[in-house]
Amino acid sequence: MPAPTVVAQAALPEGGTLQFVRTGMQVRAELDGVVIAALSLDVPGDVARIADLSVRPEHRGRGIGTALVGCTAELLAAQGVRRLSVQPRPHEASWWRRNGFDGHDAVLQRALPVLVEAPTAEAMRALGERLAALLRPGDVIIATGDLGAGKTTLTQGIGAGLAVAGPVISPTFVLSRVHPSTVGGPALVHVDAYRLGSFDELEDLDLEASLGDSVTLIEWGGGIAEGLADDRVEIDIRRGLDPDDETRLVFLSGRGPRWAQRQLEGLR
Repeated sequence: MPAPTVVAQAALPEGGTLQFVRTGMQVRAELDGVVIAALSLDVPGDVARIADLSVRPEHRGRGIGTALVGCTAELLAAQGVRRLSVQPRPHEASWWRRNGFDGHDAVLQRALPVLVEAPTAEAMRALGERLAALLRPGDVIIATGDLGAGKTTLTQGIGAGLAVAGPVISPTFVLSRVHPSTVGGPALVHVDAYRLGSFDELEDLDLEASLGDSVTLIEWGGGIAEGLADDRVEIDIRRGLDPDDETRLVFLSGRGPRWAQRQLEGLR
């Protein structure tokens, strides 16, 4: 049996360390070394199947299952798997749909993110420029990642690709900044949602006024900005567990009919 491998970890606000550990075809969530959730997989090809997901009763309703599914999706994306499927019990189908799975029969599927490795800041900017070539007025991008992960660096590349007026810096204190195009294209509306606590606070920025004719990018927008648009690109930037490795893992997911997964695959 393969040795257990820690693939992600985080310190919880209430205390304790949550780790995601992979062993063979199982991914576990462990709180201070105690298993609190587990997910079993079957990976016959480029479509993987979730065979079982269980969360200990005292830890349900805390987002552990959602985090475990998300971590597993990223692991599979790194292996080149394209889709993840599940056959849920009828009373669980709505939970799986809230976690990005869809379908019209007993089997639900979720497209997995496209993984791009960015070993340097220059590579991150270059990725932003490549993504900019796919963008058009009305597009919404939600970027998440730890402090210093590279969200603003990616945005600088998008700004360069869209040929907007700069400099593109994080609008932490002004919350949003508009960069007009220098070539007659869409403006870049750059938002920092770090200090916002809800979608209502985001709405107070009146982004809808420019949403249709601009490209809108929201840093720290996960869990807040999804209501802006059904069609959007979600970007999650991760560091590896090795503190000496500057490589960033960039996971890109297209949501809604505007974004076919094959478009984003061209960014690899």
